[in-house]
Amino acid sequence: MDPAIFKAYDIRGIYPDQIDEEGAWKIGCATARFLRSLLSGYERGQAKAQSLCVGRDMRTHSEALTKALIKGMNSTGANVIDIGMVDTPQMYFAINHLGTCGGVQVTASHNPAKYNGFKISGLQARPVGADTGLKDIKHVAMALLHTKGKATGSVQKCDLTSEYKNHVLKFLRPNIKKMKIAVDAFNGMAGKTIPAIFGNLPVKIVPLNFEHTGEFKHDPNPLVEKYLDEIKTAVRQKKCDFGVCFDGDADRMMMVDEKGDTVSCDLIVALMVPYFLEKKPRSVVVYDLRSSRVVMEEIIKYGGTPRRERVGHAFMKKAMRDSHAVFGGELSGHFYYSDNYYADSAMITLMHVMNIVSKAGIPMSELIKPLRRYSSSGEINFGVEDKQAKIDELTKRHSEGRIDHLDGVTVGYKEWWFNCRPSNTEPLLRLIVEAGSKELLDEKLSEITEHLNGPV
Repeated sequence: MDPAIFKAYDIRGIYPDQIDEEGAWKIGCATARFLRSLLSGYERGQAKAQSLCVGRDMRTHSEALTKALIKGMNSTGANVIDIGMVDTPQMYFAINHLGTCGGVQVTASHNPAKYNGFKISGLQARPVGADTGLKDIKHVAMALLHTKGKATGSVQKCDLTSEYKNHVLKFLRPNIKKMKIAVDAFNGMAGKTIPAIFGNLPVKIVPLNFEHTGEFKHDPNPLVEKYLDEIKTAVRQKKCDFGVCFDGDADRMMMVDEKGDTVSCDLIVALMVPYFLEKKPRSVVVYDLRSSRVVMEEIIKYGGTPRRERVGHAFMKKAMRDSHAVFGGELSGHFYYSDNYYADSAMITLMHVMNIVSKAGIPMSELIKPLRRYSSSGEINFGVEDKQAKIDELTKRHSEGRIDHLDGVTVGYKEWWFNCRPSNTEPLLRLIVEAGSKELLDEKLSEITEHLNGPV
């Protein structure tokens, strides 16, 4: 087992070179020990609280890794509830619905088909990352010398499709207008989840890449603009109200409007602000620091409290809980909800967007148009070995701006701003620049790009 598979937020690597069944057994053993060790005295007396949920995506090696993972868990005496092939948000639902001490989703999310991995959650689906237990799990897993042990725990299979469907649909307003939506599942888990949820709704789904072969037509990452070409064409040709793309494990989504134009996820957050603040006035809304200034402006405009946060689901979920935020969103396509256990859900996001479009009675492009007030570069990667040195240089060069170091460095000016932050796992700096005009954006982006020696 390659120690490099342990990342900041999850475990991920190439199968079988970096991650295999032996490694899965060890990770299962270590995870069960860690999650059960966190239980209180009362919780230790509850059968379900002693159990763990396990689910998987549709990759060809996910089933084999899942079986090995479960055996490792059983070797510690832990009981396992196997919820089958599901999208990752259903794992968050299952942990809370069943009251287990946590769970593991076997998936490599948006990575190519040769990858696989594990997303670990604790009680109430709280994320387990490097700073909240993943380092401990790594330490134990890497120290195990063998994969032998009597399986004293049990395995129970549990199909939560109906319960999960009811949970997601409770966020859809009654009497939703008829609409047509193009959905690109990217050959991932949305290909199973969308038909299960939308079966009886007055919505016509135009399906793209719903087939499960264990392979992907292209990498299942909807943030890559060229991968949206197919859905843009489908939306225009089929005259859809809008289109949605999901990543491999269907916890993130990207949207295009009825014209086939991409709607960045920070603009979706801004679109949902008045919708949520109408229901819960003066609430906190959390957004990641890459988001457009329009998000903060909309939150203030509608009487909410903006909370800007570091990039990453572990930071976003903690901020959501700490501030009792009504909802939150990231540029990456993760959207979080207080009434969804403070967890992210792409399917629930789709329900909320359907509500907004249905009630407005105007095309999505018209809803988004007032929010397109700024020009953005999107996030650009730069190959840099000494990441901190470059960040320090940028900070010094822009010392006259408003500077903070919440995540990398953010420098703000009246007419423009930028954030430059280090990747957690690669020798990369990630840059985003936003300005009041396209001309100013091009000028400032060119200046910073030159200093960073060009994007990768």
